[in-house]
Amino acid sequence: MSLFDKKGERKRERIELLGDDNVVGFLEPGVEVEGKLKVPAGMFRLNCHVKGEIHCEGMLVVAEQGEVEGDIHTRQISVAGKVKGNIHANESLEIKKAGVVLGGIYTPKLFVEPGGYFDGQCHMPTPEPEKHPTPGKQY
Repeated sequence: MSLFDKKGERKRERIELLGDDNVVGFLEPGVEVEGKLKVPAGMFRLNCHVKGEIHCEGMLVVAEQGEVEGDIHTRQISVAGKVKGNIHANESLEIKKAGVVLGGIYTPKLFVEPGGYFDGQCHMPTPEPEKHPTPGKQY
């Protein structure tokens, strides 16, 4: 299935499924990547095999056929495929029902759907206590 028509324009129906406004790129089945992958802000979808380190300033989606071997550093991540390595997610990490994560997780928010699998250690930062002004004190 091609994402482009005869004029070289993107086919809207496929791209819209990915949230066209925020998508900065995607890699589909059959592609293999080895090395360091850097992704700017926005959403990046992996549905292929990646071996190496990933740095994503936005949202990383590891789709159903996606498989990552290596450490991931991102703002947000959703895993429906498989990740073997440590995941550092500054905001949140979601493991979908068919998702598999084997390795350490570092995130303030973790969501695991029923059927999702996680084997490793989870490290969550301690929330800072809210500071309430002491009655009678002027600041």
